[in-house]
Amino acid sequence: MHFNNQKILPAARNIKQFEQLLKTDFQYIVLLEVHISHLKKLKTEASKNEKKLIIHADLIQGLKTDNYAADFLCNEIRPAGIISTRANMIQKAKGKGIIAIQRMFLLDTIALEKSYTLIEMAEPDYIEMLPGVIPELISEVRERTGIPIINGGLIRTKKHIENALAAGAIAVTTSDKTLWADHV
Repeated sequence: MHFNNQKILPAARNIKQFEQLLKTDFQYIVLLEVHISHLKKLKTEASKNEKKLIIHADLIQGLKTDNYAADFLCNEIRPAGIISTRANMIQKAKGKGIIAIQRMFLLDTIALEKSYTLIEMAEPDYIEMLPGVIPELISEVRERTGIPIINGGLIRTKKHIENALAAGAIAVTTSDKTLWADHV
């Protein structure tokens, strides 16, 4: 069972949204654009509130996505999961027993093929496909990689969520808090 069968992975864009998520029934929450100096405090708050924090490493302000950053996140912060487009970040997370989520952008066929190569190299636990409004590719990517799919990006309606889940996504990430309420 993935993410304790939580179908929505709510994504906080800032500390205010993060604090709102602490008061919800969601177990897993995604942290997006915060400053590196807030990470330890936010991880502590998440743990106090029995939340499992997934950090989007590429969006943390003041954090590079090099091996030093990967070491810092994995050794000092120790979130439940890390999302990144970078293979080094994914491999380091996996090596430390942290959920590794490779983000892939569906820009065109060339980008899709390059993503497959990166995914083969990094061997993530999950793939987050963006934009999430192209459910037709969920089954293709799942079949080709054998890795469970999370859908995200431009998820604006309940129908987008339903379509992604019906197409085989195990969960959907969204920062649209109007979509969080119905899926706790």
